[in-house]
Amino acid sequence: MADEPEQSGSGQLIDFARSTSASGSQAPAPKQPRFIASVTFDRRELTTILNLYGRKVAEGEWRDYALDFLRERALFSIYKRSSERPLYVIEKNPKLRNKQGQYMVLSQDGRVLKRGHELATVIRVLELAVVK
Repeated sequence: MADEPEQSGSGQLIDFARSTSASGSQAPAPKQPRFIASVTFDRRELTTILNLYGRKVAEGEWRDYALDFLRERALFSIYKRSSERPLYVIEKNPKLRNKQGQYMVLSQDGRVLKRGHELATVIRVLELAVVK
């Protein structure tokens, strides 16, 4: 029949993942991709941040947030409206732990409002008067 494909060739299935070398021994299995760890906030840090966030939501100042876990830093972005740029960003960068402190609060225009070693003291700048 004309609708059937032509059958030519050996019809053997070749598994390239388990191919053999010229000497007949099996080649080593391909290595799995390495797990790339990202920086995260631990439970204590998230509790501290979310307690402040909950108070500000209750007051009507903030409405949305976003979490970003990158290779070198973790970000907690705070929004007045979800369609805007974040009002504030709380950043954790462990590479700066021994220098300036691993926690930082950034304003909407990118200014560093506070930087330090303790999260509670760094985010206190958001509890105080409105920062312009």
